[in-house]
Amino acid sequence: MIDRQFQFGAIARTTVLSERNQVAQTVASLPPLEKALAQTRHQLSVYAGKLPSEPGMPEFRLDSLQLPQQLPISLPSALVRQRPDIRASEALLHQASAQVGVASANLYPQFSLSGAYGASSTTVGKLFSSDTLVWSLAASLTQPIFNGGSLSAKRRAAVAAYDQAAADYRATLLSAFQNVADSLRALEFDAAALKAQTDVDALAGEALALVTRQYQLGAVSYLTLLDAQRTQQQARIGLVQAQAARFADTAALFQALGGGWWNRPAPPTIDRQPSGG
Repeated sequence: MIDRQFQFGAIARTTVLSERNQVAQTVASLPPLEKALAQTRHQLSVYAGKLPSEPGMPEFRLDSLQLPQQLPISLPSALVRQRPDIRASEALLHQASAQVGVASANLYPQFSLSGAYGASSTTVGKLFSSDTLVWSLAASLTQPIFNGGSLSAKRRAAVAAYDQAAADYRATLLSAFQNVADSLRALEFDAAALKAQTDVDALAGEALALVTRQYQLGAVSYLTLLDAQRTQQQARIGLVQAQAARFADTAALFQALGGGWWNRPAPPTIDRQPSGG
């Protein structure tokens, strides 16, 4: 239509070049989108346990996914203990603490005692009499006392390793709390963004319906109708992106918690049996 208008002298050539440039940019954006679409389908095939080239991949639609009915506003810190990285770091801290105890115990000399029971006599006749029974006790040092300070150095090394493990554990905890806080705040903003995009999509749909009616009555040109359709499509894309962001941040919250908040261990139940008379 722009070309026809230019042929009849209704518009300048700059307008034609501007529209052609916009068409060229749109065409250039298609290959990256098609590439991302193919890679996403391959990833979905792997999630479904199928090869990317295997036919019969299940279809996934955004509107078929369901979010939890209620998301937590705040979470107790005990839930973060579900994270595998925190539990692994805590186990390393306990191990380092035990190594400090072992190194401290090694500072003290270690003896092994052995005893013997027998008889001693100058004559064979008195060898087994009660007066000739004796005990012998022997002690052997299994660890040298003078070692040039190597045991003290090993203890200092164990203490330093414990300090490092404690610092790593603290850093892991802080990172975990940051992940949870970031995910919760992201979900808060996602809800606001989704509501705003829903309003934008609704208004764009109403505007398109109005322009379509005007075009049918001859009040506006076809270009105006196309522009309204493009605006409505852009609003729909924004809505889909807002929905996808909320799904992604919800999954990030599950990951930050090492699962879901519903994995909290149930409190133990105590069966109270009536005592007999």
